[in-house]
Amino acid sequence: MKSAQRDMTSGSPMKIILGFTLPIFIGNVFQQFYNMADAVIVGKFVGTNALAAVGSTGTIMFLIYGFVVGMTAGFTVLTAQKFGAGDMKAMRRTVAGAAILSLTVGVVLTVLFMAFMKPLLVLMNTPADIFDEAYAYIMIISGGILAQMLYNLLASILRALGDSRVPLYFLILSAVLNIVLDLVFVIAFHMGAAGAAVATVISQGVSGLLCLVYIGAKVPVLHMTREDWHPKGALLRTQLQIGIPMALQYSITAIGTMMVQSSLNILGSTLVAAYTAAGKIEQVVTQAYTAMGTTMATYGAQNIGAGDVPRIRQGFKACTILGVIYSVIAAALVMTVGKYMTYLFVSDDVQSIMGSVDIYLKCVGMFFIPLAVVNIYRNGIQGLGYGILPMMAGVAELVGRGVVALIAAGQRSYLGVCMASPAAWVLAGGLLIVMYYYIMNRSIKKIFRDKSPE
Repeated sequence: MKSAQRDMTSGSPMKIILGFTLPIFIGNVFQQFYNMADAVIVGKFVGTNALAAVGSTGTIMFLIYGFVVGMTAGFTVLTAQKFGAGDMKAMRRTVAGAAILSLTVGVVLTVLFMAFMKPLLVLMNTPADIFDEAYAYIMIISGGILAQMLYNLLASILRALGDSRVPLYFLILSAVLNIVLDLVFVIAFHMGAAGAAVATVISQGVSGLLCLVYIGAKVPVLHMTREDWHPKGALLRTQLQIGIPMALQYSITAIGTMMVQSSLNILGSTLVAAYTAAGKIEQVVTQAYTAMGTTMATYGAQNIGAGDVPRIRQGFKACTILGVIYSVIAAALVMTVGKYMTYLFVSDDVQSIMGSVDIYLKCVGMFFIPLAVVNIYRNGIQGLGYGILPMMAGVAELVGRGVVALIAAGQRSYLGVCMASPAAWVLAGGLLIVMYYYIMNRSIKKIFRDKSPE
């Protein structure tokens, strides 16, 4: 397999952004297949309660996955900046720093989640009839955090160098492996939801190991020396200053979704199952926004490294146009035929939950454009080296999602639960647009005055 680093500091911004986004989008969809395969196979072959058990832990999985993705992406912002500036020696030091920090934080996260998982499930009002299966499933996922960390760190490093295709190839292979292992553990070995979790962790570990082997064989610019493995304290502090706010951004969002899940759990396992199925459908469609955000983080970082501010503006404009076009098409599909994907998740009583699935999809589909804005501008601003400002948008998301969820819980309203995320997107999207213009018009020069440490 040929190495495919890409310099994003020259050429048509629209063409580069589209070409970089597509492989990430496909890869994100396949990554969703990890948990989707769990939901489909468990729902089909074990039952609705088992599907609800997997679904009830979805927000915790998002908390774990989001923290890992946000942190590893943040740790590699400097990698993209140094690559854009052509400083390969400094770039390798950022890779070493990212690896050291990721391992340390990964161990801490594993211990914390496994120690406090049961009280967390109780706090989220997890229904008694699905509690044991939910606990078994999420504990295994928590034990595999380092496997998630390995793949996401190495994929972030490759993307920082402009390579969005190779991580996709390995992710596709591991997604297929996950489906095969799901079938083996759930159907052949009768391990239930726990078997699906084991399959997920093994598959994630395989994708990370494949990335590691590829880097060793095909990416000489990432071949580390002993000197590279001694990053300066100032570099590690800078990576933490970018990575932790990005991780917390995802965590804040996850806390809001956990509040929504808690409000939903009060309504019973049938609506939890409907919400789970609808959420899986939404997540596949909205992976395009995550991909656009990842692209803008790399694009912004490389071009800041090259010192080209006008090109950064061109990139934001191009990606926003792509986001709006995609949102209109995706909303039309999701709001009309999306509900029929419910058949993927359950065999019995499909009609009992399809109406609730349709309500959710209509609610979120109407607000896809604000969701595009949130992902493009939040990640793009983070790529420019700002950590705290985008996190404030995360606080706005938490407020919007939390207030609506609390009202929905008080009214025992499923429709209210479905409107919690759209409220968050509108608040955060508006704030991020204001931040973007502030940075472009008043604060961009600071990036060039403050050189990041090597």
